[in-house]
Amino acid sequence: MSHDAHVYVKSQTEYEYTRRKRREEMRGQVTTFAIMIFMTLVAFTSVAADFSKYFVVPIILLLAVIQVVLQLYYFMHMSEKNHGISAFFLYLGATFAFTFILTFLTIVWW
Repeated sequence: MSHDAHVYVKSQTEYEYTRRKRREEMRGQVTTFAIMIFMTLVAFTSVAADFSKYFVVPIILLLAVIQVVLQLYYFMHMSEKNHGISAFFLYLGATFAFTFILTFLTIVWW
């Protein structure tokens, strides 16, 4: 068995840089979480206030899309490097789904 294992010790500059990056990432996640809680409260309030369904449904769908984007970028870490291929397929699938839904809604309504 070899006893010449190398241990890498971070310098003070590397330690401070890593600490600052993690703090910024955590701040972004907490802020995003607070925004999503606020949007959820807006959706619940609009339903509880008994607004017209023609007003409530588009608002809830818009808030849902915004929450999905925020969750992908901040909680699923899609904004980090090396996620290009998975982001491409995700957007491609979303585009196909949107086109599919729009096509069949158009066929049903006209």
